Amino acid sequence: MAITLDSTIADLLREKPESAATLQSFGMGCLGCAIANNETIREAAMVHGIPLEELAKKLGL
Repeated sequence: MAITLDSTIADLLREKPESAATLQSFGMGCLGCAIANNETIREAAMVHGIPLEELAKKLGL
């Protein structure tokens, strides 16, 4: 499965579990919560006030 900015946090973590450390470094601590199942990477960046391009680069997207 190709991970994009419109993939959910849960999909990202399934495909690239090592990305949890990157997400946590940006202040996303609730990676296992119910919201992660439906929230996209793009939405999470917006909600947490994270520059989308910076997050995408760090995640290798």
